[in-house]
Amino acid sequence: MADPGESTPVAPATPDAGEAARGVFCNRTLNMRSIRAVGCDMDYTLIHYDVERWERRAFEHACERLAELVEGLPALAFDAELVTRGLILDLELGNVVKANRFGYITRAAHGTRLLPHEEQRGTYSRVWVDLSEPRWVFMNTLFSLSEGCLFARLIELHDAGQLPGVHGYGAVYDLVRRALNATHLEGELKAEIAASPERFVVLDAELPLALLDLKHAGKRLMVITNSEWSYTRDMMAYAFDRFLPGEMTWRELFDVVIVQASKPGFFEGHAPLYEVVDESAGLLRPIAGLGEAGRAFQGGHARQVEQHLGLSGDEILYVGDHVYADVHVSSQIRRWRTALVLRELEEEVAAQAGAAVDQVELERLMAEKSALEREQAQQRLTLQRAQGGYAEPAQDPGRARARIAELRDGLQALDERIAPLARASGEHLSARWGPLMRAGNDKSRLARQIERYADVYMSRVSNLLRVTPFGYLRAPRGSLPHD
Repeated sequence: MADPGESTPVAPATPDAGEAARGVFCNRTLNMRSIRAVGCDMDYTLIHYDVERWERRAFEHACERLAELVEGLPALAFDAELVTRGLILDLELGNVVKANRFGYITRAAHGTRLLPHEEQRGTYSRVWVDLSEPRWVFMNTLFSLSEGCLFARLIELHDAGQLPGVHGYGAVYDLVRRALNATHLEGELKAEIAASPERFVVLDAELPLALLDLKHAGKRLMVITNSEWSYTRDMMAYAFDRFLPGEMTWRELFDVVIVQASKPGFFEGHAPLYEVVDESAGLLRPIAGLGEAGRAFQGGHARQVEQHLGLSGDEILYVGDHVYADVHVSSQIRRWRTALVLRELEEEVAAQAGAAVDQVELERLMAEKSALEREQAQQRLTLQRAQGGYAEPAQDPGRARARIAELRDGLQALDERIAPLARASGEHLSARWGPLMRAGNDKSRLARQIERYADVYMSRVSNLLRVTPFGYLRAPRGSLPHD
């Protein structure tokens, strides 16, 4: 039974966590009625994969490439818990770090070993992350998980002297990139996935309906992906055709299909455009501009899309999962409206909802601690004035000393109650790295990137069903410390 002198924490009334996680969250006001075309990336956007299974196979394929580059390479194990999206690789010190929105590092690991707080503080107290510097590599997509895990494993081998000829942590990262690039360029991984999509693809029956709503509301639909034609053709047919009405196929759903777009260069360059003229063999021919619906193209650039549609950038919404290649560049260079897909959001919102009662209690205890700290500071000022003789103290110094001792004991007792709640709060989603969108009490660097470049964000493209093609999304009033 609760102590009658204490208030029992009550979680605030919130919508069902599952439904709340399926919302569309707005950073900048977006009127869907003004959007006349919607373009989407494919991998991890229109098509979601079993992340652990995909990234494990990518890791294993990369290890096979590494074995050809490094003599005597020991077997390496993939661990999906080692890293999360939004972390940053420090190529100077060989660390994986998490930073807040200001670039201050809140957690760090060397290889697979999490740095204790004091070691982390000693290493990074005078360092902050500037993503424009080559020292830092931002893991801003789910495809980065195999990369981050491989980097951590190889750092440990490097420190143990088991990577002959590899000098420095930057060289370790170069080795990781060579292996992963070879994995994707050689096509064995994607061939394996296309051969058994049921093992890797997480189907979403609601997605085709969301896109049909947009299409019938007069919006042009586009696929703009870096994947090659044969893979796009097979994966889109697997994920879409079963859910479309009648004999309709995914090709009829989309007005523009562009493969091997080479994003982010697609949004800023002038690459040549080719038409896929033999869809079975993937034969190409150069072409000056996009043609009528039902045709597929390779390469090209965003200006051609705007010219073909007869639209300006603010009439096009582009949806993708890559913070830089999808939403940053398209918004900054073309001024397209942007939406980021963040699938982990569903798990994060559910975890936060499950811990709502503890969060209320934590906030109550922190408010109580702040009040005691303010009083303690005032009592110390009383003593200082009495001892310095430069002002009349507010009360008897003896009483101030006694009260300071009482406050010290009270704060210690509060800290013992706060510590486990704060620790649990910092372990939502990942026990190693905490929530995706927070770094301690602040926003994470990932959250800041999303806030800056994505007009809206959501866990799936099908969340647009909750908005409808006619919705008006208004950003919440921004909070300030003095509000």
